Amino acid sequence: MTSSSSTSQDSQRFAHALRADALMEEDVAWSHEIDGDRDGEQFDRSERAALRRVAGLSTELEDVTEVEYRQLRLERVVLVGVWTSGTARDADNSLAELAALAETAGALVLDGVIQRRDKPDAATYIGSGKANELRDIVIESGADTVICDGELSPGQLIHLEDVVKVKVIDRTALILDIFAQHAKSREGKAQVALAQMQYMLPRLRGWGQSLSRQMGGGKGGGLATRGPGETKIETDRRRIREKMAKMRREIAEMKTGRDVKRQERRRNKVPSVAIAGYTNAGKSSLLNRLTGAGVLVENALFATLDPTVRRAETPSGRVYTLADTVGFVRHLPHHLVEAFRSTMEEVGDSDLILHVVDGSHPNPEEQLAAVREVIRDVGATGVPEIVVINKADAADPLELQRLMRVEKRSIAVSARTGQGMDELLALIDAELPRPAVEVEALIPYTHGKLVARAHTEGEVISEEHTAEGTLLKVRVHEELASDLAPYTPATA
Repeated sequence: MTSSSSTSQDSQRFAHALRADALMEEDVAWSHEIDGDRDGEQFDRSERAALRRVAGLSTELEDVTEVEYRQLRLERVVLVGVWTSGTARDADNSLAELAALAETAGALVLDGVIQRRDKPDAATYIGSGKANELRDIVIESGADTVICDGELSPGQLIHLEDVVKVKVIDRTALILDIFAQHAKSREGKAQVALAQMQYMLPRLRGWGQSLSRQMGGGKGGGLATRGPGETKIETDRRRIREKMAKMRREIAEMKTGRDVKRQERRRNKVPSVAIAGYTNAGKSSLLNRLTGAGVLVENALFATLDPTVRRAETPSGRVYTLADTVGFVRHLPHHLVEAFRSTMEEVGDSDLILHVVDGSHPNPEEQLAAVREVIRDVGATGVPEIVVINKADAADPLELQRLMRVEKRSIAVSARTGQGMDELLALIDAELPRPAVEVEALIPYTHGKLVARAHTEGEVISEEHTAEGTLLKVRVHEELASDLAPYTPATA
């Protein structure tokens, strides 16, 4: 009985505390309202109170059979965002991107709401009153999942889930899920698994008595050794840490193979170009257009996870490599940047970055800034960059001109139609590092391999076939210059 009354008192105290918090929040809101306008960085009270629905996010279908099929197969989700800064258009664009991510993950978006606040609520992300309103929207729409447009703390996830009574996930978990679906190679799967475990570790939840089901010490343990021992949640965390350590070792071993190939390219002095950019900006389409590689092209976010390296030639015949890399996204989870650091090294080790941006996107500058942040994280800020504004055929011409004025080293292309490709190839040719030494050599026909190396590793200025052999005027690196030295006119 004592325990029951104590529990009842605790719950009453908790309810009083919640009411007090709610009243306090109301007082703060009123105190910030001055003549119905904003006071400094505070928002108008009516705007702060509103849980604004975002139009055009629903992906409900008209065809009955397809609706029935998708309702069987797909999670039904409601999106929620907190608008802390920027314009209403920025907030809508952010939630529209979250909707695209949710659809890529295989969800059916039923509704999207945004709350305007100075900062996310520390307890439930959107505040207790708005969480109750969100629960009503979830019930009304028949959703089974809520996706928040931000990275929530473990406490925020638990509290919001307790109110809305359905599964709650954040933007980071959603992106990790998409990566898990799209990873094909052994290394890609290992990197995603590592990122998922890093995310999951602080979010493990223990239930009731299972927290202390192990007992430590024992009869023969002696004084001060008997106790609850290792709890179940501690055991789970230890196992996850052990798996993470094993996964890191495996990724390091797999990285060795790529390093060997990269060193071979460096030894042969083959210049490298990395294609980087926002997800779904058209990087794989550009790679296919430049090389005919036949890489998977899909109108979906994060269709490419495993780096693809292909051989290509400039109009002047210089050989270089093109690497297609994983797409970036605004607020790319830190766990993913860490886990994919080894595959992103292709960007850091390249001689030139083709930074692809979607010219038809409502906010291309934000995409450029998000990608540059990740490029900075992987230590590739010193690599020269050409901004390739893709989808020029679908973009507003005025917006294209404005973007090209802002980005001085930029070019507008369309990987779909081939527009601007000749100009881009000429630009790559001009930007790639050139061999330092100019050599003229008469190479006997019996040494054809040297001629082939001159074409592959150097830049042939002129070539003439004479009675004695091939007369080459070529620009090469120092190692090849020393191999050609015996055949130069001065020494021949």
